Amino acid sequence: MLIRRDDRAYDGARRVANAMIDRKPELIARCETAADVQAAVRYGVQQGLELSVRGGGHGVTGDGVVDDGLVVDVRRLNGVQVDPFARLVRVGGGATWGELDRACQRPCMVVTGDRTSTTGVAGVALGGGSGWFERKLGLTSDALVSVELVTADGRLLIADETKNTELFWALHGGGGNFGVATSLTFRLEQVVTTTLAVLVWPAEAGPSVLRTYRELFESGAPEELGGAVMFRTGRRFVPEHLRGRPAVVAVAVCAGDENQARAAFAPMFELAPEGQFVGELPYVEIQSMFDDPDGFRRYCSAEQLSDFPDQAVQAFCDRATEMIWPSRSQQVVLPWGGAVRRGAEKWPQPYRDAAWVAHPFGAWSDPCDDARAIRWARDVCADLEPWSTGQVYPNFIGHEGQNRVIAGFGAENYDRLARVKCEYDPENVFHLNQNIEPGWR
Repeated sequence: MLIRRDDRAYDGARRVANAMIDRKPELIARCETAADVQAAVRYGVQQGLELSVRGGGHGVTGDGVVDDGLVVDVRRLNGVQVDPFARLVRVGGGATWGELDRACQRPCMVVTGDRTSTTGVAGVALGGGSGWFERKLGLTSDALVSVELVTADGRLLIADETKNTELFWALHGGGGNFGVATSLTFRLEQVVTTTLAVLVWPAEAGPSVLRTYRELFESGAPEELGGAVMFRTGRRFVPEHLRGRPAVVAVAVCAGDENQARAAFAPMFELAPEGQFVGELPYVEIQSMFDDPDGFRRYCSAEQLSDFPDQAVQAFCDRATEMIWPSRSQQVVLPWGGAVRRGAEKWPQPYRDAAWVAHPFGAWSDPCDDARAIRWARDVCADLEPWSTGQVYPNFIGHEGQNRVIAGFGAENYDRLARVKCEYDPENVFHLNQNIEPGWR
């Protein structure tokens, strides 16, 4: 189905999650099959139209839509087939994490997903994939078994451990540079019981909360425990006096029951949170617990940290005072390690050695706040540069220049990715992404 500018569905079809993006494509191809994707790509290339690929549409860059070009919209390729005996799930390239997680709920199967349910599976997975269970299961891409891909010349290929193996390697973090993913197959793990703990304090408690959280994870927290600490506007799980006010929130997601979660997270409970929720919930519900509505203006960045000493903790907390309050913005720090680190040698992403990830994510309403929100996010990262590894997880940043893209892979891996790009997309048709330029040396 082709949608043109004068069609009633046009404005809704071109809208993405970031309200700062207002692009007007010439055509939007709503694809329902892999053959539709092939036809759309061939047509766009033949007509000399700039191509974008629209999946979940949650990337802050808004690369899923393009001015005056052709949008290949794959959201209707959203089928999910679970094989609980083989512990595999095959998912369409336009599916969201909510759709995948719901299909896997009954057999209690999981794969590391995003931390929200509305984002697209393909965009997250092909960019690496950071989620609540990454310390136990690794990044999302670690579970990739195969990818069905439409390349720039319109071919439909399978990439796995036996076919197009160099392409398969590149798809573990190289993003949408190599084609349009029409389906992905993941290996599943069985996790019968999952527990969520959310503890809340006033924002001024941030330094104490972060130091305790740091000690918990650096002293050997079990890999079954994932989570984050975030500064955000108090909304859920907070007492009345913190509603709409700055708060610091410690989150734990445990692959285990409530008793296990309480034991693993005990040092945080000892800080006497003013609001809390602890309970065993299906993974699909945990994944949607931090969903935010579309329609906010968005900007984000990130810094990978080798260390998080008291000086860095204080700098991080001090900068949180410059967030826009109230808003949907979040200033987040994530503990890595465990299974994340174990995949660093096999795939293109050396940043996996980081101990911590700082991730300021701005989401605000008033266009007058644009400059202030963007400056805050950049300043958070600048403050933490003394402890930075110099690397970056590309899914956590916007367009920050080619040097930052290279930092996501390292020069050697970037060179290898560029050779794969030369083979499958030599004209850089798929360049609206964290772009890997063909043939870079």
